[in-house]
Amino acid sequence: MHRRWIPTGVALALPLVGLGLLLARPELDLVWEHHPSHFWLVLGTAAVNVILAYLTNVAASRHEDARIFLVSMAFLVSAGFLGLHALATPQALIPESNAGFVIATPAGLVLASVLAAGSVSPLAGPRGGVVLRHRRRIRWSVIGLLAAWGAVSLLRIPPLRDPIAVEELNGPLAAVAIVALALYAYAAWRYLAIARRRRSPVALAMVAALVLLAEAMIAVALSRSWHLSWWEWHVLMAGAFAIIALAARAEYGRTGSLVATLRPIYLEATVSHINRWHGRAMAELAELEARGEPTDSLIADLRGDGASVEEVQLLTAAAREMRRVDELFRPYLPQRLAERLLEEPDAARPGGDERVVSVLFADLAGFTSYAESHQPTDVIAMLNAYWAAVLPVIDASRGSVEHFAGDGVMVMFNAVVEEPDHVARAARCALEIQRVTAPIAEREGWPRFRIGINTGRAVVGNVGAAGRLSFATIGDTTNLAARLMATAHPGEVVVGEGVRRELDGGGFTLTPLGAVQVKGKREPVEAWTLA
Repeated sequence: MHRRWIPTGVALALPLVGLGLLLARPELDLVWEHHPSHFWLVLGTAAVNVILAYLTNVAASRHEDARIFLVSMAFLVSAGFLGLHALATPQALIPESNAGFVIATPAGLVLASVLAAGSVSPLAGPRGGVVLRHRRRIRWSVIGLLAAWGAVSLLRIPPLRDPIAVEELNGPLAAVAIVALALYAYAAWRYLAIARRRRSPVALAMVAALVLLAEAMIAVALSRSWHLSWWEWHVLMAGAFAIIALAARAEYGRTGSLVATLRPIYLEATVSHINRWHGRAMAELAELEARGEPTDSLIADLRGDGASVEEVQLLTAAAREMRRVDELFRPYLPQRLAERLLEEPDAARPGGDERVVSVLFADLAGFTSYAESHQPTDVIAMLNAYWAAVLPVIDASRGSVEHFAGDGVMVMFNAVVEEPDHVARAARCALEIQRVTAPIAEREGWPRFRIGINTGRAVVGNVGAAGRLSFATIGDTTNLAARLMATAHPGEVVVGEGVRRELDGGGFTLTPLGAVQVKGKREPVEAWTLA
């Protein structure tokens, strides 16, 4: 156990130490018989528990989670029997109490221990389907039991009709308390593991509440009516439910969502289902807003699926933030890469695959001398004007911009998605870039683009580390495309042998340049101009 939990453990043990002291020193176990205090304390505690039962039942029904359902039933059982015990207060609602009302609390605590243990047993895991299939029957059985118990007690029907003091039942209660104690301990241990794994205040509050309920069961079995030891179990039960209520209220105030509040104690399968449901809802909301379409119909569907107003507000805000982030960062990614990552998240893992690609390099011939003689703002304006004309051409050709390098750009074809005609697409893209930028260059007196294209095998994938990745095309095919570009004149497109073979007879004009010497190659390479 973490050291920071030691004070919590000590605090939870103090009531048991106090109970032991009162039982060992009877003179300290004073009598305080105050009927109004008893009635309102018990009734108030039962009311808090009813609210917890209702909220957890809503969450269980919405997402069909066996664990949350059994927890809600534990709250309902303990709340119902505690409410019945309130009627045992002399002259509160009935003239005198009877066995039915006196033993209602221990009966509720025992049944609640069974349900709490069931919530972390196979009944809430591999066999959770059985619980969910019969949840209506279980719920109505609990409600029917409470109603029947109350009716029998009020009508004074045997065996619950006779007045009885709780100390007369100490022997049988002690035996029952041992069973309940074991069940509470098992449930608390399992919820402690959940709290540690998911770092959840609500799950930790559940642990504390179960410990206090176990101590209350011990006090019920050993205490004497209207003595301090008897009052102690009332306070312990009130504290148990108050702890859960306060933790849930604090978490709800932080998240604004009932789902998020109870998420840590949902089953793993339910959490995955909720995450997928939230993800789909956010994606649909973001898509509608991006298209400028109304979201009212989708929001109505979400409300119909059980989403609260707060959850819809959170989903809408998250969708808007997701769209804003997408609009900010998507321009920094190749469009087809972004689309693929949305469909195949595993494509973001480091590593790569070898495949045949076409690579286009383009830069502005004479850019350095132009930049030296012009203001930086003028240079940036020129580049932005060019890229505004060039990028639509690249997108229309289904090319993917790997990176910009000042006045240069590298474009990949067949690297992200399969494009059987990728060589022809690269060629048409290069010629179209020259066509749309030529008038701009002539009008403004700006440098002209020179372009090189090569095709062949390369390694395509993610390079870098977990914190920073770059999608890249690596290999001699890429290097040669850059070298071919360096041999081109302004306004010219130069291609390699592989491109020439694919385009031959395809309606392109290819003029041989012969063998040209390029940087990094020992032997000259064959090159052609494309028109």
